[in-house]
Amino acid sequence: MLEGGRDGVLQLRRLTNGEIAEEWNFVALGGPADRDDLAALGTAEGPVLDVGCGPGRMVRAAAERSSAAMGIDVSPAAVRRARAEGTPALERSIFDRLPLEGRWRTVLLMDGNIGIGGDPRALLLRCHELLAPEGRLVVETDADRDLDERSLFTVVDAAGRESDAFPWARAGWRTVVRAAQDAGFSGAAHVRSGSRHFVTATVPRRLPIRTAAPATTTAAIQSPASTSG
Repeated sequence: MLEGGRDGVLQLRRLTNGEIAEEWNFVALGGPADRDDLAALGTAEGPVLDVGCGPGRMVRAAAERSSAAMGIDVSPAAVRRARAEGTPALERSIFDRLPLEGRWRTVLLMDGNIGIGGDPRALLLRCHELLAPEGRLVVETDADRDLDERSLFTVVDAAGRESDAFPWARAGWRTVVRAAQDAGFSGAAHVRSGSRHFVTATVPRRLPIRTAAPATTTAAIQSPASTSG
C-alpha cells in the first residue's frame, strides 16, 4: 500500500508520458488546517463530509468549529492515519452507499479531489445527491482557470512504489463552475485565498409540490331541480 510517510510525498504521474502532474505533501495533509483551508471552510454547517479526506485535517478543522464532521477515503493508510488522530473516517468511495445520504450540509472536495473518478460532472452529481437542500459544496481547483484534463494516472510514493493506473481529472475553476451548473447546483462562484482557488455552490431549495385542485364540472354542482324538466 502506498504511503507518503511522515516526511515524504505522493506524486501524481501521467500514464501517457510519465510526467508528474501534482505532488501532495503527506506532512501538510496530516497537519493542522492552514489559513487558506480555514477560509475555504468558512462558516460551514454540519454535518460536514470531506471526500478524499486523507489523514483528516479538514475533518478536524470542521470539528474544532463545532460542526459534526466525517471523512471518507479509499486509501486504508489514510483512514488508519486519520483514525489514529481520533478523526471519524470511513474507508469508502464517494460512489458507495454512505451515511446521511441527502442530509449532509457541507461537502468538501479539497486537495485536487475534484479529480476522483476522472469525470468532474459525474462526481458533482453524486455530491448533489449527498447534500441536503440548501447544502453547500466547496471544491478546490487548479489555478489554471480553464484546465480540463482527464486521463489515466498512477501515484508514486516516497519509496518509489507505483499504484495501478486509475482515471483522474484536473480542473480549473471555470471548468468546475460549468460542471457544478450542469450537475444542478446554483450560485456557483470562484473564491481565491492566497494562491489557492475554490468554487462554492449550493443545492437549490426544494419547493413544495403543489397539487392542482380537482376540476369542478358544471354537472357536479347542478341540483336535481336544475336538471329536471
